[in-house]
Amino acid sequence: MKKVITYGTYDCLHYGHIRLLERAKALGDYLIVGVTSDAYDKERGKINGCQSVLERVEAVRKTGLADLIIIEEYEGQKIDDIIKYGVDIFTVGSDWVGKFDYLNDYCKVIYLDRTQGVSSTEIRTENKSIRIGIVGESTLTSKFRHECEFVNGVMVSGLCYEDILEDKKTAKDFSYVTDNYNDLLDKSDAIYVVSHPSKHFIHTKEALLKGKHVICEAPIAETKDEIEELFKIADEKGLVLMDSIKTAYSLAYQRLILLMKTGNIGDIVSVDATCTSLHNYDLTNEKLLKRRWGSYNAWGPTALLPVFQLLGLNYKDSTVISKIGNDKLNFDTFTKIHFVYDNAVASIKVGNGVKSEGEMIISGTKGYAYVPAPWWKTEYFEIRHEDTSDVKKFYFKIDGEGIRYEIVAFLDLISNGVKNLYISRDISKEFVKFQYLINNKECINI
Repeated sequence: MKKVITYGTYDCLHYGHIRLLERAKALGDYLIVGVTSDAYDKERGKINGCQSVLERVEAVRKTGLADLIIIEEYEGQKIDDIIKYGVDIFTVGSDWVGKFDYLNDYCKVIYLDRTQGVSSTEIRTENKSIRIGIVGESTLTSKFRHECEFVNGVMVSGLCYEDILEDKKTAKDFSYVTDNYNDLLDKSDAIYVVSHPSKHFIHTKEALLKGKHVICEAPIAETKDEIEELFKIADEKGLVLMDSIKTAYSLAYQRLILLMKTGNIGDIVSVDATCTSLHNYDLTNEKLLKRRWGSYNAWGPTALLPVFQLLGLNYKDSTVISKIGNDKLNFDTFTKIHFVYDNAVASIKVGNGVKSEGEMIISGTKGYAYVPAPWWKTEYFEIRHEDTSDVKKFYFKIDGEGIRYEIVAFLDLISNGVKNLYISRDISKEFVKFQYLINNKECINI
């Protein structure tokens, strides 16, 4: 029996895929099809955002061409699979010519011509094309625009903020810039809000009222009434409104949370997270000072996310301690929040003008997880136990700091009719609660 193996993502399975599988099948008697996992695709920087691995496997199965379907999960697996299954022929499309010649040491390699005029990328673009406008004055504007280039079916329609013409460095990254928000809304299907936190509510509300989906840097609003009003408008109009916290969508962070919830360190008794950055404040430039984000605005929701996702929202007590500046520097340069739960505690430290080691430690009854600085760009973490030799190390490549995966999640919510937000609305409201306490100085001010 001559065995043939081939691999692919098979996203939005089309005639070209099927024709390639038919020709692969004709090369032998038994066809093995490897479907790349979501995680492996992300590691390779391939962002599709169309179908999950289970959906793609099912699509391949329905063709009736595969005798065996396997999941490709790691680099180097092809050699392992060829040896494991006694493969005689490895085949793949001709656009990979030369890439897999090294496999000739293990079996025969054949490159097949691809079917012309059919592309998964084109199909995804046709089905999911969306114009995203950006409103804001943060360094994140250019990062977000750049990451959109890696996601199929996304086009950045332009950038808006009041003093855009003064910031030529940012402006040159965009084909369209304006200081008129309504003009940007007219050119967009969705809006990324990264304006000053004091403007999140009004920018988000205006976009929703015009029928635009919104992804907004957390916290979305400054009061409970504001965020509830925004969610109500989104529901009434069937629109997506989601927090933008790029860390939440990185593969390493998601795996970390999953491992913690499945008891790898026993019962969690403590979560400690620190996020800080330094800025030189020009106290003579009041215009620039008004644009500065406080430490909670900049980092609070990111640091709070693992606390709430691991320990929940039913804490017994919380204490907020902030260092709030004078009249000119009227925002918190440092904030620390303590939580007491029935069987656990948590603490976050955030600084925008104060620097500390940006690590996260999750303590449990059987061990602990250690995520080194900067943990919010999670690529690597360890699970440690009492025996110092018993250390499990985990590494997951992150591209674009998680922003491109966040964009994919945003598109999925839009395409699927807003099913499950990765960051729940209850957590979003909790972010706003602490924003309100700090803004109104209902905290311990040091």
